[in-house]
Amino acid sequence: MEKFETLTAIVAPMDRPNVDTDAIIPKQFLKSIKRSGFGPNLFDEWRYLDHGEPGMDNSKRQINPDFVLNQPRYQGARILIARENFGCGSSREHAPWALADFGFKVIIAPSFADIFYSNSFKNGILLIKLDIDVVDQYFKEVAATDSYQLTVDLAAQSITKPNGDVIKFDIDEFRKHRLLQGLDDIGLTLQHVVDIKAYEEKRKQQTPWLF
Repeated sequence: MEKFETLTAIVAPMDRPNVDTDAIIPKQFLKSIKRSGFGPNLFDEWRYLDHGEPGMDNSKRQINPDFVLNQPRYQGARILIARENFGCGSSREHAPWALADFGFKVIIAPSFADIFYSNSFKNGILLIKLDIDVVDQYFKEVAATDSYQLTVDLAAQSITKPNGDVIKFDIDEFRKHRLLQGLDDIGLTLQHVVDIKAYEEKRKQQTPWLF
């Protein structure tokens, strides 16, 4: 998993509460267990005017010009601001896979669904919870400014606005450590590879018939 330290990027707004995981990545795209390739179908039912299915050539599909991520001013956005309860619904890990594959590294919202919150950190996405008044202000500033950018510093737990104002955010220390070091579940396990090998050797001596 890629390390997360700092990010300065364009912000895209998702001005809808209770965005569920079926909206983030519809159920017909869950057949693959690879972590890549889901970005073109992120928010599929909102991004396109036709019904999407796996294997379709998305470059030939009709784009919904009214959908926020299709608007030129938000192209290349890597930070998403959202409303409350983002990521609710089913526990599919494909949702953070799709967001990450599209390019999002940070999502800011007043609240997130619990399982989505956990899955996102495990897949390298920083989720930041802020007071609803602060999020409201971000929405206003993004709407008023083309290519509005924020700088997120994970080590300092800070967000810097274009005018230099800084807002601090809270994050669990273990999740912060994982992102800073780029450790997914496998990476965490491999930190104990010496102990694992020692255990396996001991087991071979104690129960050779199992090997």
